[in-house]
Amino acid sequence: MTTRIGVISSGRGENTRYIIEACRSGYIPAEVAVVLADQEDAGALRIARSYGINASFIDPSGLSRLEYDALLAEQLDGEGVDLVVLTGYMRILSPEFVRRYKNRTINIHPALLPAFRGMDAFQQALDYGVKVTGTTVHLVDEEVDHGPIILQVPVEVRDDDTHERLKARVQEAEYRAYPEALKLFIEGRPKVVGRRVVFEGADGGGR
Repeated sequence: MTTRIGVISSGRGENTRYIIEACRSGYIPAEVAVVLADQEDAGALRIARSYGINASFIDPSGLSRLEYDALLAEQLDGEGVDLVVLTGYMRILSPEFVRRYKNRTINIHPALLPAFRGMDAFQQALDYGVKVTGTTVHLVDEEVDHGPIILQVPVEVRDDDTHERLKARVQEAEYRAYPEALKLFIEGRPKVVGRRVVFEGADGGGR
């Protein structure tokens, strides 16, 4: 049975594009059933519609976090979604939403967690002076940028890096990492062990 993915996004949607294409090619044994966004002009909505995928703007105006997440859940459940995938989603999910989709909500963060949680991880890496940063695909829990790690991909920080140069290279790593992590998660019989997701017959969650 094909896994049905529901994407929630706020931004440009390039990770959404790579996930859709990986599903359409058969690399990920899944289909993107619906794309939802809290921004009416989110690129993820335009990209999804270009592939003929149901895409909806859900207006958060005047709603509490709990009320808004209930609308998201109604849409996701209506589409029979098995796995929730966040791509540049800028709102914090309510504990109720996280519990509803426990171990079924996946996010990507542009750093090697637990380092550089929160906003602008690129600048955090530059300010701290690290030689390596990267990207982390992880399950969502009730803390921000915290859940069990599925996959991490390192990216070198170069001496002449600017914010934009580093961001561009980390994003390129994201475009490879997210489809790979979703394929691994769907095919690999995942099990949460502490702060990592491990897979039957694999060492779990890294390269």
